[in-house]
Amino acid sequence: MKLKKLPIGIQTFSEIIEENYLYIDKTKIALDLIKNYKYAFLSRPRRFGKSLFLSTLKEIFSANQKVFEGLYIYDKWDWSIKYPVIHIDFSGDMRTPENLRRTILAFLRKNQKNLNLKCENVEEYDTCFEELIEKSYEKYNQKVVILIDEYDKGILDNLDQLDIAYENREILRSFYSIMKSNDKYIRFVFITGVSKFSRASIFSGLNMLEDITLSPRFGNICGYTQNDIESTLLPYLQGVDLEKLRVWYNGYNFLKDSIYNPFDILKFIKNDFLYDNYWFISGTPSFLIKLIKEQNYFLPKLGDIKVGKDLLDSFDIKNMNFETVLFQTGYLTIDKVEIDEDDEIEYFLKVPNREVQQSINNYIIAYLYNNDNIITKRKAIRKALKTADLEGFKKALVSIFASIPYNNYTNNDIYNFEGFYASIVYVYLASLGVRVIGEDVTNRGRIDLSISINNNLFIIEFKVGKANALKQIKSKNYHQKYLNDGKDIYLVGINFCQKDKNISGFEWERVN
Repeated sequence: MKLKKLPIGIQTFSEIIEENYLYIDKTKIALDLIKNYKYAFLSRPRRFGKSLFLSTLKEIFSANQKVFEGLYIYDKWDWSIKYPVIHIDFSGDMRTPENLRRTILAFLRKNQKNLNLKCENVEEYDTCFEELIEKSYEKYNQKVVILIDEYDKGILDNLDQLDIAYENREILRSFYSIMKSNDKYIRFVFITGVSKFSRASIFSGLNMLEDITLSPRFGNICGYTQNDIESTLLPYLQGVDLEKLRVWYNGYNFLKDSIYNPFDILKFIKNDFLYDNYWFISGTPSFLIKLIKEQNYFLPKLGDIKVGKDLLDSFDIKNMNFETVLFQTGYLTIDKVEIDEDDEIEYFLKVPNREVQQSINNYIIAYLYNNDNIITKRKAIRKALKTADLEGFKKALVSIFASIPYNNYTNNDIYNFEGFYASIVYVYLASLGVRVIGEDVTNRGRIDLSISINNNLFIIEFKVGKANALKQIKSKNYHQKYLNDGKDIYLVGINFCQKDKNISGFEWERVN
């Protein structure tokens, strides 16, 4: 059987169907959404299939039944009604408010053409948008469907120039508010983006907008499930170790099934099953580095994060929480959900998979060390840990800290804190894909770092100055937590010198 083509980079539903590209049927979820919601909002990381889903909705409301033949919705929707659809995709350069305004006006002109309408005021985006809604309703005698993709791009693209981000936010707030005053003409609104800014920040007045981002009912709205991999996609993956594929690319959780990013899987197949960082490299998360620098973030916390619902709900330009940004952009995902004794929801977050774990830490390393022999240093660390060569491990760490450019220490006292050194060691180890736990909890306290590789387990404590790091590990009996794991356990105490900004003491013992 001849396999269908892979829809890499294709986000138009009709093209995928008409040109015989592979399509994972999401029309059952689409039908549930449009039957039960009027104003819906969805946040998902980039390249998860949001644009394709919007395109699917557009074809449904446009009554283009023929492209749905063989799909779930084909005989379950009233195709006799054709709705006027306004579709806006905030793609392109939005690095200035002028560019954002031009983008909005360009899409309004495109929609006027598609709907065979003409705005009287073609220069004012908010006035034209209102005209377009009203005139569409009057001409077609049907309520209007509004689909907005990447609603937040004009803000996210400018997190490094906040004055522009603020101005773009006000433009978007004014634009989106038009829907509230024209509710009587509207059948359905669906808005998607990467982030969820607070309602007061950008959706002022749209109190009817329902957020389905963390609704289990729509947890699989975007992405591939394990069942998709083992059924529809299996013919494309002949000979692939599906468990290894899962470790590399699965792991995203939106409170239903564990999800793969479609872009990863399609690129993996196209590149003859080469494991690589396809999703991560498709967008440079430079704003993450800025946040790490500004907030002096303790990076080992990435391995074990617990947050409340309010923290995941939204963020604003003035108060960007690092964990929230990481979650909404796809660098963290939900591990599990618990209800505490006060009936408050607690979310436990994790890095979703090996691709993200290695890639984000490599990115941080490249920033810190100006690409100074990163691969060589990583290989030296891996070899030392796999063979329990503690002297080799020490030499590799000394080389790492000696490589940090002097200007990373200027105008701050970051090197006085143990967390700085723990963060540096953590990102290197995490980039190897090994199991690293920061602030590993025991009944006697918290281990700075614990590392598991092959049959070796390393328990590491960091100290700045002359305090005995190894003595603390032994006095707290941190290793007892792992005595029944059948691994060779090594206790490692590392001291750092504030003046030299490098290792001043390195002691270790093997637990018998």
